[in-house]
Amino acid sequence: MGRRVMLAILAIVATGSATTAYAQTDCDRACLRTMLDQYLNAVVKHDPSAAPLVIGLRQTENAINVLPGNGVWKTVTAFGKVQRRYFDTVNGQAAYYGIVEEGSNSAIVTVRVRVQNRKLTEAEWYLARANDPGLNGPRQPGGPPANLFNPDYLTANPPPERTVPKAQRLSRESLVAIVNSYFDGITSHDRTVALVHDGCGRVENGSPAPAGRFLPPGPQRGNQPAPAANANNDCMSGMANFNLSMVVARRFPVVDPEAGVALGLAVFIRKPGSPTPRNVFSEWFVIDEAKIRTIYTAMYYPEPERAVPNWPPYQGNWPLPASIVPAPRQ
Repeated sequence: MGRRVMLAILAIVATGSATTAYAQTDCDRACLRTMLDQYLNAVVKHDPSAAPLVIGLRQTENAINVLPGNGVWKTVTAFGKVQRRYFDTVNGQAAYYGIVEEGSNSAIVTVRVRVQNRKLTEAEWYLARANDPGLNGPRQPGGPPANLFNPDYLTANPPPERTVPKAQRLSRESLVAIVNSYFDGITSHDRTVALVHDGCGRVENGSPAPAGRFLPPGPQRGNQPAPAANANNDCMSGMANFNLSMVVARRFPVVDPEAGVALGLAVFIRKPGSPTPRNVFSEWFVIDEAKIRTIYTAMYYPEPERAVPNWPPYQGNWPLPASIVPAPRQ
């Protein structure tokens, strides 16, 4: 057999192998939806064997590693009134944002999963619960949730459930750049950097964020007042005095052009010497006309020693708070 013929045969074999390998890892929107629902249903059933988990599935809950069968596998009992699912066929990842029930209690969550070879290899949970600490510390006896937990408001004002017409869809790269502009605007304390609509809304753990900053746009149902749609009362208000040094450990694991939504994960590092805790968050950005319209979050405030976000690129825990770093010797 001549050398050229042999090379041609090897090329055909290699191409066939590569195609087969790709087919084994390819997962379209329908596939990702099925995989996500299999995982979530298995959690509700408290049965890891009901989902195609790889051996060594890596799962975290608010940055704490959890073995399948523990944590949410024991506590989550049902899906809540708000359920949104998003899919990223390029990254092979899918995510759920909304409410889950834990017996008589509920939690607002972001759940991200990775699919490889039609198996689940990663699961990452951001959970907000009524009695979690907030920006100013623990919940006080008889007081409202310290972390702005408000599933009722979220139920009345959920993220849109939509399919963006093809002609209006932005590229993945554009969606990520728009989200990054928001993080850059916060880091720079300069709203003009952020690509946002005037009156853009921000819903933190179900609530419109504190008065005067981060209020959702437009008329609201229930007892919530409708904020003015202007730059003095929106998702970038108060940036000049915002207690933050940098938005670090930025990740964009789920970008869904069909929904016009992108998931941003990151950590707020506070100004040096500040007693304010770091904020570790999942933020869902609803983007219209190449600008951010509304942001929905599930976030938590970790204790100083917790390494967050506990996923690559891992730099989110730095710099460590002064309270746990010994002063240098003179």
